[in-house]
Amino acid sequence: MTAPATSDYIVPDLLREGLVLVFCGTAPSPASARARAYYAHPHNKFWPLLHRAGFTPRQLRPTEYPELLSWDIGLTDMAKRHFGIDSKLPKEAWAPLELREKLVRYAPRLLAFTSKRAASEALSTPTGKLPYGRQERTLEGTELWVLPSTSPLGDNHFREEPWLMLGERYRDLRLAKDTIGD
Repeated sequence: MTAPATSDYIVPDLLREGLVLVFCGTAPSPASARARAYYAHPHNKFWPLLHRAGFTPRQLRPTEYPELLSWDIGLTDMAKRHFGIDSKLPKEAWAPLELREKLVRYAPRLLAFTSKRAASEALSTPTGKLPYGRQERTLEGTELWVLPSTSPLGDNHFREEPWLMLGERYRDLRLAKDTIGD
């Protein structure tokens, strides 16, 4: 496999080997594209929820996203070269093979899609067939989770419970990693 060209990414990936968890969104919002930072819309619940669910010891600002690496957390999107509302993205925006290449290269323990649309595009599965929470299948050997979107556009579908369950799983894996080492 060849490495994907990343110079045209709207917001750069935050990935390295040895991560416990990678969050995968759909595409940056216009606010995230302007800020060149993940989940930058002021009403997005991602950053407060990360702290509340126990992924981070404090609430980060979107521009502080590189600090997630210190907690073995990475970030990427399914559509790295486009931004905007999911339903308005062109078909060619989605890059499921690129995501698979990243999973093979970086081998995180967990991959959490931050929306059913991102998971649907990655797994070629209709959104209605994807339950929230841990999935029965893996992708390139990585445990999969599907989470409700934290976007203000998805408020009517939002549930915090899958995020809290993933927080427990993440902490268990991180503790095990710290106990036995890499």
